[in-house]
Amino acid sequence: MIAVKFVELKEKNAKALVESLVSIKKELFNLRMQKAEGKLEKTSRVRECRRDYARVKTKLTQLKSA
Repeated sequence: MIAVKFVELKEKNAKALVESLVSIKKELFNLRMQKAEGKLEKTSRVRECRRDYARVKTKLTQLKSA
């Protein structure tokens, strides 16, 4: 999964955002497992995923308050 831009999130509805949130959580889990096994090659990907997750959560919160 490529890093998510906030501009791209503006175009999505709540259902699509929740789906992307689930996929990001799965990817984070897989990255943590790779790290635990010592097989993680791109350590910066964990940081990118955490930030993508935060971006999606922020957009969902904005949609709920609007």
